[in-house]
Amino acid sequence: MNTAAHPDGVRLQKVLAQAGVASRRAAEEMIAAGRVSVNGKVVREMGRRVNPETAVVHVDGARIQLREDLVYLALNKPRGILSAMSDDQGRPCVGDLVVERGLVEAEFEGRARNRLFHVGRLDADTEGLLLLTNDGDLGHRLMHPSYEVEKTYLAEVIGTPARDLGRRLREGIELEDGSASVDGFRVVDVMGGKSLVELVLHEGRKHIVRRLLDEVGHPVQRLVRTAIGEVKLGNQRPGKFRPLDQVEIGSLYTSVGL
Repeated sequence: MNTAAHPDGVRLQKVLAQAGVASRRAAEEMIAAGRVSVNGKVVREMGRRVNPETAVVHVDGARIQLREDLVYLALNKPRGILSAMSDDQGRPCVGDLVVERGLVEAEFEGRARNRLFHVGRLDADTEGLLLLTNDGDLGHRLMHPSYEVEKTYLAEVIGTPARDLGRRLREGIELEDGSASVDGFRVVDVMGGKSLVELVLHEGRKHIVRRLLDEVGHPVQRLVRTAIGEVKLGNQRPGKFRPLDQVEIGSLYTSVGL
């Protein structure tokens, strides 16, 4: 959106429509209903103009990202790929997938003026959801342990979990670097000496899921991260990227208090 051509700003309903929130008519109805705020204040007048580069806009309490230079991607990281944008030893990494797909130049038309980076890490043997962005403020908060953003994992483990395992994991397991616990645990399936379990936790220590399950006697054979907050992996294929929608972006902002 070229704000230079609109020195007084752009009409709020147009900004919302161009951000993909709703049609212009539906955006006007949202404004009239008091569902839209700009810089912390509810706006009801149709003539309000804003600068999309600087305005902080919320709809129904969720922040709407208006800047066109910011990119938000979900990657289904395959097994064997490092969570790094480059590797001095030439090992395959996330940065290679970005280059192979030509994402910034082809799909986002040069919008990523700032360099893309991955939010958090997955070890090479762990698959699943990894976020990439050039939004430094959001990325920093998502990685900071104080915001406790929940992450969900599916783990294939050896053995059949005892009935009280969920309680033990919620209460906390003592590891070499201190106690660790989960926010949620359930057994998804049991099949021939192995089990599929789901864990939800906000811990960010290295190999924390593998270490927890190993400590309770269920070594991990395969591990997949399926969600970060409200952003879900779904049926996204390994090695594929997709842009987050406004609802997902808004949920991430909400989870870290932006």
